Amino acid sequence: MASDEMKAMKVEKIAEYCQRIASEVGKAVIGKQEILLKMMAAFLSSGGHILLEDYPGMAKTLIANSFSVALGLDFKRIQFTPDLLPGDITGGYIFNNRENQFVLRKGPLFTNILLADEINRASPKTQSALLEAMQENRVSLEGESHLLPDPFIVMATQNPIEYEGTFPLPEAQLDRFLIRLSVGYPTMAEEKEILTRRSQRKLDNVSIESIINPEIFHSMRLGVEEVFIDPDLQHYIVQLISKTRQHKQVELGVSPRGSLALLKLSRSWAAINGRDFVLPDDIKTFAQPALSHRIILDPNLWGTKKADTSIIEEILRSTPVPVASTHND
Repeated sequence: MASDEMKAMKVEKIAEYCQRIASEVGKAVIGKQEILLKMMAAFLSSGGHILLEDYPGMAKTLIANSFSVALGLDFKRIQFTPDLLPGDITGGYIFNNRENQFVLRKGPLFTNILLADEINRASPKTQSALLEAMQENRVSLEGESHLLPDPFIVMATQNPIEYEGTFPLPEAQLDRFLIRLSVGYPTMAEEKEILTRRSQRKLDNVSIESIINPEIFHSMRLGVEEVFIDPDLQHYIVQLISKTRQHKQVELGVSPRGSLALLKLSRSWAAINGRDFVLPDDIKTFAQPALSHRIILDPNLWGTKKADTSIIEEILRSTPVPVASTHND
């Protein structure tokens, strides 16, 4: 937990740390610097839960594990399966014969970074065990609330092409993910570099070093909160969100949680780039990953690939970009 005396870090220092962290994770994940920095922007935002939607073998688990080491945070992984129960995630009270009382056995949910691997393979009942934790950073057991470690970040993965034996995430849970990203295939040059490094290393595992600790991480988050965003840019965010609710091909538009996501991510992105003010391009950078999973399409488009991203792109093109101030007067 961050102390009250902890000071907000300057954006120049935040940018330096972020580049070092991304470079360190880049030892294990070749050629994905932009994706890693976007994930770093989510980490620096409160409620920075990440949904990684990609094919098997794209280093999703490796990314989560590498980030936890580089950030100096605790890490736990849960393999979601149809027989997984809510108690397997949250833990529960068990009777201790020696002490003649019930004691709390904490589940893997009590960590800093939780990797929910193949989250859509678990039943909706089990998926719902994450809802309270992701929104309120606490879990209720036997009528008692228990605070989760700070920070608490869920990184969930799912395969976008395998639907047999899966349970689609409900809209309420999708909305709790700050950002949805796809790692994507490496280029031929990047894949060759992967093979070269593996041959030189002679080991599967990549050694990752801690760049920061939890105290520095909290200071970085406090620094992001000091980044200035012009009221005109806040209005620009509201315009984008409003247009998703009015679009004729959208059944249900983005919730206010989506506008907050754009606000938080754009400020983080500005800090990562060494600026203490937000530019319109910062907002545009995260319009797709922050909004596309938050809209419910017209039923006629359910079978159309990338319809959600096309709609967000259309809204971006049709919304005038303001000329905003770069400092708070």
